[in-house]
Amino acid sequence: MLQRENNPDFLNSFLDYSITILNKSPNSIKEYNYDLCMFLKYIMLHFKLTNEKDFKNINISKFSVDTLKKITLDDIHSFVSYLAVDLRAKPATRARKISSIRIFFKYLTSKAHILDENPAQDLETPKLGKRMPKYLTLEESHKLLDTADNEDNRNHERDFAITTLFLNCGMRLSELVGINIPDIEFDECKMTVIGKGNKERTIYLNKACMNAISEYINTARPKENIKYDSKNALFLSERRERISRRTVQQIVEKELRASGLDTKKYSVHKLRHTAATLMYQYGNVDIRALQELLGHESISTTEIYTHVSNDQVRNAVENNPLATY
Repeated sequence: MLQRENNPDFLNSFLDYSITILNKSPNSIKEYNYDLCMFLKYIMLHFKLTNEKDFKNINISKFSVDTLKKITLDDIHSFVSYLAVDLRAKPATRARKISSIRIFFKYLTSKAHILDENPAQDLETPKLGKRMPKYLTLEESHKLLDTADNEDNRNHERDFAITTLFLNCGMRLSELVGINIPDIEFDECKMTVIGKGNKERTIYLNKACMNAISEYINTARPKENIKYDSKNALFLSERRERISRRTVQQIVEKELRASGLDTKKYSVHKLRHTAATLMYQYGNVDIRALQELLGHESISTTEIYTHVSNDQVRNAVENNPLATY
């Protein structure tokens, strides 16, 4: 539940705007709220407007528009420095908070007209070093699926179907828990999911996915006493309600551990990386098709999956026509 009662009115107005006009997802709204509350608390300390020593207990409900108007780019830079030096926040974390601040001040100037000038107009985002995504090899993926398929528990069919969808479709955690049975077109072997920014996209289901889903629905999914607001949900918890993200994370973690795979290295999101990487390496998939499949807004996001394996690099060297000269 989003905590908004201690927010100043202008912050809640921004959150409402983000929901209704920008059509941001609940996760994005939660992140905006967290980032901006943190920023406003820092400004109160920075401007010496509070004697509260515990950062999390600073009350921003009375944060005034007059104070808002005093914020400069230097003050925002001071906050980013606090994140980097005092909190040792990673560049990606700082970049997200900077993005929240930039969107917030753009709203205050161009939409709400609370401010005449935008102090975040020239705010830059820290450079993010590109890192290779971690992913399971084809052999490790087979091992994980074998483990999921041979588990001896009453939720075996459900858990196997979850793992199968992650490894075959590359969907996000939020997309998987949000699947409704009416969204699945069994005759066409496809389904509709809601991705980032509440954007709909079609995911095509291969034979493995169709078999796993059908087996779960026909033999293991509860048919009675389902919570009313979860009656259409594909995956249900033991309490007969839509499965939670945390439960799915625990299922995957348990299967990774049982497969002898490092749970500190791999996670639910790494299964998305795995699906994307294996499709690119073995499926002869065009980068644009992969972008569409993963629901990426920018092609640059998809490009992280076009890395090549060490074996491919080795083979390139071995096959150099000068290798036997």
